[in-house]
This record gives sequence, C-alpha cells and structure tokens, in this order.
Amino acid sequence: MSLATDVAAEVANMYDTVLILDFGSQYSHLITRRVREAGVYCELLPCTQKIAELKFRPKGVILSGSPFSITDEGAPHVDPEVFTMGVPVLGICYGLQEVARNLGGETSLAVKREYGHAELHLDPQADHHSFKLFQDVPSPTIVWMSHGDHLERPPQDFVVIGSTPTSEYAAVAHESLPIYGIQFHPEVTHSADGALILRNFVVGICGCEANWTMSSFIDKELERIRALVGPHGSVIGAVSGGVDSTVAAVLMKRAIGDRFHAVLVDNGVMRLNECEQVKKTLADNLGINLTVADASELFLGRLKGVTDPEKKRKIIGNTFVEVFEAEAHKIDAVSQQSGLGAIEWLLQGTLYPDVIESISFKGPSATIKSHHNVGGLLEDMRLKLIEPLRELFKDEVRALGALLEIPEDLVWRHPFPGPGIAIRVLGEVTPEQVQIARLADNIYIDEIKKAGLYRQISQAYAALLPVRSVGVMGDQRTYEQVIALRAVETKDFMTADWFPMPVDVLKRISNRIINEVKGVNRVLYDVSSKPPSTIEFE
Repeated sequence: MSLATDVAAEVANMYDTVLILDFGSQYSHLITRRVREAGVYCELLPCTQKIAELKFRPKGVILSGSPFSITDEGAPHVDPEVFTMGVPVLGICYGLQEVARNLGGETSLAVKREYGHAELHLDPQADHHSFKLFQDVPSPTIVWMSHGDHLERPPQDFVVIGSTPTSEYAAVAHESLPIYGIQFHPEVTHSADGALILRNFVVGICGCEANWTMSSFIDKELERIRALVGPHGSVIGAVSGGVDSTVAAVLMKRAIGDRFHAVLVDNGVMRLNECEQVKKTLADNLGINLTVADASELFLGRLKGVTDPEKKRKIIGNTFVEVFEAEAHKIDAVSQQSGLGAIEWLLQGTLYPDVIESISFKGPSATIKSHHNVGGLLEDMRLKLIEPLRELFKDEVRALGALLEIPEDLVWRHPFPGPGIAIRVLGEVTPEQVQIARLADNIYIDEIKKAGLYRQISQAYAALLPVRSVGVMGDQRTYEQVIALRAVETKDFMTADWFPMPVDVLKRISNRIINEVKGVNRVLYDVSSKPPSTIEFE
C-alpha cells in the first residue's frame, strides 16, 4: 500500500469515518462534500475495495450511483462483506440496486428513464428505526432523480418508507437492520432536503461525532507532520502564491519552523508584480524560509517560437523541474552545513479532488497535465512525499487558511494555472505579449474587486488572442490586438457557467484596458460555459 494511502488511513483513524464506495458516478464527489459539510469525516474509495483490506473501520458505508445499469455485463459490484460488517449501509440510486442484488430483491430496466425533479411522499406509518433517515424532513419533499433501472421488488424484510408518483420504491429500509436504499440523489442541491437526509444517516444512524472541523484538523495534522518528519528532518516545497501552496507552506512552517524551505520559481509568465508580492507575504509577513529563483529568461527563451498549447505546458513543466532541482541541491548543501539536517521530504499541495480523480472506479484521467505532475522529482531527488492537504476540498483549505491567519485576499485568490500567462497568451509567448496580458489582467481583476464582485466569481482572467482588429484612436486607424475577458462561477470546476458581469463594470474594464494597455484596441467578453468550453483558453 502506498504512503499516500497509509496517510489517508491515518486521518481516517483519527475521526469517526464514513466509507463512500464509488461506482463511477459523476455525483460521488458531491456525496463526500455533503458528508464533510455535516461535520463528519469520510473517505471515497472505488467500489472494488475489499473490506478485509481496509486500514480503518468505518462507522457506516454509502454506495454511490453509477452510469452503469445493474443488468450490464461487466457492471461493477460491491464486496458482499459490506452487508455483514455490522455497520449501517445507505445505497443511493445504483447503490439501491446493489442493496437489492445482494439481499434478494429484484431490479429491472425502467420502462421510461426518470430524470429530473420528483415529489417524494414519506410513509407516515413508518414509525420504526428506519424513519430516522427522514427525521425532520417534510412530506412531500422535492428530490432529484437520474436513473434507468428501478427496484421491481424489495428484498425480504424491507419496508417502503418513501415513494414518488413514478417510483413505488423510492426509499426502502430493512425492518430490523440499519440498511437503507433510496432511488434519488440527496447529494445534489436539486434535492431540497438532501443534505439533511445525509446528515440523518451519518450522525443519527451511524452515530458519528460531527467533529470534522479545520480547527481540529490543524492540531492533529501538525502532530502528524512532526512525527513523520522527525526532530531533524527537513522539507522542501515549491510555492506559487496561490492559496493551496501558501496554506501548505504555513502549516509546514508552524510544524517544523526553518527546517521547511520554500522555493518560488519565477518562470517569467506570472501575474503583474507577483514575485514581489509572494516574497512580501511569505517571507516578510509570514516568516517562511523562502528562496526566489529568477529563471524568467530561461523559460521565455525556451518558449520562443512555440505556439502549441501542450508544447508550452511541457516546456514549462520540464524547465520547472530542472530549476527546482538545482535550487533544491543548493539548499540541501547549505542546510546540512548549517546543522538543520539533510532534506528528506518534498511538500506538495495536492487536494482531495485530485485524489478522488486518481482513485475513482473509472480510473485516473487519461491525460494529466505535465505541469501538475512533479513526480519526476521524487525518484531523481530521492525525496519522500508529504501532502498535508490531500484530504481537503478547496473550501476546507480556505477555512484552514483563515485559521492560520493568512491574509484574506490570498485565501480567496482565484486559481492560477501552473503554466501561468503562457496559456493565456494564445500563440507565441514573448516578453511583450506577456506584458500586455499581465496589464490587461491586472486592470480586469482590479475593477472586479472595486465592484465587489471578486468573491462571487470563481475564476476570472484576461487572455490575449492571436488576432488583430481595425480600430480608430485619435482620428487615426489602428490595427492592434484583442483581449478576451473570462469569468466563471462554479462549485467544483468540473462544470462552470459564465458570470453575468454587469454592463457598467464591463464598460469600465474595456475603457481602461484600451486606454492603458498599449497595443490593444478591442475587448471581448466570453459567454461560453464548461462544457463544451474549458475554463482556460488553452
């Protein structure tokens, strides 16, 4: 078992934990989020997980939905030991079909696939233990359906506790055992009382203590880091100025002090004055042991003449590894000479959504962007990986950052891609093009903040398009470049919608960019959603 998996088990053993088994549903990560929001820690593992191989004992199990039909050849199935380990089980949608399949019920393809809102009516006669699942839930309540299979006949000793006009067995429960199945999806916001239903399960039925908070996490994680690194070990990590790397760095600093060495690589494609701001925040204000490696000329030189987005990413990723390794060797030598000890660990700001993607039943993504993959450092540098944020979602990282007294502006800073402005300059990346995109982006963000919109937007930036357009400035014809503005709102960055920017704000932004950024005479606003578009242009 990997070190990362061992770490996950360590955290799971610190808290009352619910195990969520993923059958490949697009909603599985939402189940995890809703359980965490109820104050209960949970781990998402693929449905193929063998219960005997778990390194922690869950207090309950949730079976997710799935894009498969239970009748498909090769459809995924759960380890039957889930139903004999003596803990409560909740099957959601496909998970309901799995409950039926394992305990003697019958399922079949529905005559008509059910998708969308439905009115769930609760059985007022269900006054035994099973009704705890719907405690304080009104009847009827609106739920969200998304299924092609349905329950034809519940297993023996199961009772119906809820139905919809099209689903006779929308919610069922065992008469004496804490085993439940529901046809709808409580994890999506479309289910009006879904969060309450999940809380009823994990707290009321599983008996989990709702003690998963970032304040409790800090103390336990600091203790874990100190035990892992030991009294003499040193850690090195790259920082970017974003919330993830900053929170990870501050946590590491608090755990081991100056034995943590942060490295900021200036790749020449960062935002306006970013290196200076990061140095001021991390080194001057937060006291982190920081080295700034100015490799901007090296990066920009290697990007000269390159227009293909993936080539840009690979050049930046490979060059980053090269520069970071060189700095790491220098720091390691100095650290040993000063008596702080050899560097043994590499810090990474991996978050739980990355972990979920890699362990999903459907498997990891076919393409992992090279600039996110610094795994090559580990073998070459013989460093052990330490990931203090790997069990956290983005909102949890922000809450942790606030508790660590990181400045609010930094905690709520929008995400910034690893390849930086290089993938926001469409076409060849030159110092002149980077500067145009930087200045336009700086004006854009400045005006968004002045309008009080920054926190409402999940990500915003200005991109420089590889086209020129005709304009008129000072009674003279111009033929200059075009800036495209992008702003999206999203909860998980898996899907996103364009932000309805007020017209007066757009007008101010456009005027400022055209007047203040030399070489631009036209500004566009992107109104594409993800999918079919992506959040970044490249």
